[in-house]
Amino acid sequence: MGEPHGIGVVGLGVIAVKYLGTLVGHPDVAIRAVADLDHARSVEVAAGIPGCRALSVADLIADDGVETVLNLTTPDAHAAIALAALARGKNVYGEKPLAATFGEAAAVLRARGRAWVGCAPDTVLGTGIQTARAAVDAGVIGRPVAASATWVAPGHELWHPNPDFYYRPGGGPLLDMGPYYLTSLVHLLGPVTRVTGASSRGRGSRTIGSGPRTGESIPVEVDTHVTGILEHAGGALSTVVLSFDAVASAAAPIEVHGELGSLAVPDPNAFDGTVRVRLLGDPDWTAVEPSAGYVGAERGIGLLDFVRGGHRAGGDLALHVLEVMTALLDSARDGVRAQLTTSVERPPLVPLTTPAQWRKP
Repeated sequence: MGEPHGIGVVGLGVIAVKYLGTLVGHPDVAIRAVADLDHARSVEVAAGIPGCRALSVADLIADDGVETVLNLTTPDAHAAIALAALARGKNVYGEKPLAATFGEAAAVLRARGRAWVGCAPDTVLGTGIQTARAAVDAGVIGRPVAASATWVAPGHELWHPNPDFYYRPGGGPLLDMGPYYLTSLVHLLGPVTRVTGASSRGRGSRTIGSGPRTGESIPVEVDTHVTGILEHAGGALSTVVLSFDAVASAAAPIEVHGELGSLAVPDPNAFDGTVRVRLLGDPDWTAVEPSAGYVGAERGIGLLDFVRGGHRAGGDLALHVLEVMTALLDSARDGVRAQLTTSVERPPLVPLTTPAQWRKP
């Protein structure tokens, strides 16, 4: 590939550790600079990366050595950082969601010009979701007719030392965890045309359960239990449940049902996991051998896929998924079925790619 692709990382919180674990030392990319509101944190991180400098956000975005800004800030800052980077002609790859609102996300894509915009989740590029998709595409379960996606938990305040943003606009279980599940459903069944949603807010405040702020109460500004029905362009119907108000679920994270069989799909917040199938007339579920996806991948594989020209974790897909989520919340608020304005082509299937293959130049 020639010279490594220059990356500047903005936001050095919990998720940055995982990204840097994938990207630092990879021959395709070089971390040229890092920036954080806590400059001391920037200095500390930069010291551990050869050739990396601790800069302010503005200086990082302006730096000639930075070709792509990796935006790992909180959701309320996603649009501002992306727009600033695009204004300087930089590519942008960001954590999900693409922005806190659909309008902000649409503005980011309008501003991209010749630059590219990518967005997490990239977990869908691992062997779990990609193997399930390969099975669907191959007709293993026949014509898909339905799917379900379920994620429930008692709330991130139990483990996160600064969980405030999960309970502000741009947060909540749908915008936080929904991208993993809804992006997977688009990979599996194609784009969504209409949605119907319902939601609730179990409590007006949450108590932080770990770290120096343990015992502090924080306000809840968003609905914390969301359920909905997605109508896919191909005719399948998906039902989704995402909640910060429940304890656990014994259901498969995602199930896809066809006329000839059903698939149990592993956690889309992980890259691998076992896909299981039960065909019409079979007494039991059987495991499906991995047949597609990046083997052994971690956070950051979507950015590497972009750098190599794959563009599977693209901004158009992220915008469509964000519209699905915001339309579900609008439908829940207004009590109406919501028609979507965006659509998207399913990204190409990821061929089965070993760690040796995706880590080499």
